[in-house]
Amino acid sequence: MTKASSAAWRPRYRLIRYAASLSLVMLWNASADARSLEAVIERGALTLCASPNALPFASKSGPVPGFQIELGEKIAEQLGVKLTREWVVSAIQYRRADCDLVLDVIARKDAPPAGGVRVTRPYHRSGVVLAVRSDSKASSLASLDSYQRVGVQVGSLVSMTLGKGGAVTSPFVYEDDIVAALANREIEAAAVTPMTVGWFNLQHADKPLRLIPAFESDQDLNWNIAAGLIRPDDKLQQGVDAAIEAMLADGTIARIYARYGIELRPPQ
Repeated sequence: MTKASSAAWRPRYRLIRYAASLSLVMLWNASADARSLEAVIERGALTLCASPNALPFASKSGPVPGFQIELGEKIAEQLGVKLTREWVVSAIQYRRADCDLVLDVIARKDAPPAGGVRVTRPYHRSGVVLAVRSDSKASSLASLDSYQRVGVQVGSLVSMTLGKGGAVTSPFVYEDDIVAALANREIEAAAVTPMTVGWFNLQHADKPLRLIPAFESDQDLNWNIAAGLIRPDDKLQQGVDAAIEAMLADGTIARIYARYGIELRPPQ
């Protein structure tokens, strides 16, 4: 695939960090009325906030909806309602949207969310990994030569961590641009999330990337993923938790992730 054709599938607007949705959600007015399970059932719908052009997360159009949409539909189904979507790309749109649910929220016990957001039980473990080309001889971060560049997201924690360790880094705005540069041999490695690599490999079976768990010992670079509920009552929280539990047990979440090239990892 040429560089031009590779760029064609990459979304111009996407979620560049797992926490992006949560940081925007926190801008809601925490004093607003709680959303109850009874109100959701009476309305017949659970509303998910998602980006309209952010595959593999979500997409408003195209052949696949994104795993957030598929997960949201299954959660709504478990509650006995349909899923409606609010397409948002900015903080202003988030404040105006009437959302019940956001997905891919970082769940940390030491940093509970604010703004009336409640985090569900986690369903996935993510973080930062080192990606290299399949023909690379690298087996660890230390095995890279001192001159070999590692692609990082500009301003990210991993970029600072690598910089302090003396690694030579190349900054990028988006993770999909990092893995594209890696595949095109512009850099030697990429510090990105496994979801980005999984989606890239699904789209580029002719030149898959290999993952190296180079940051497993760094707690700041590994995290649990959960759903975020906007001002839920206890029954709505319990209902969504139960839905996630059932979807983990019967393999629904794993199957949805697999359709996007992503391996479900159990939370810790």
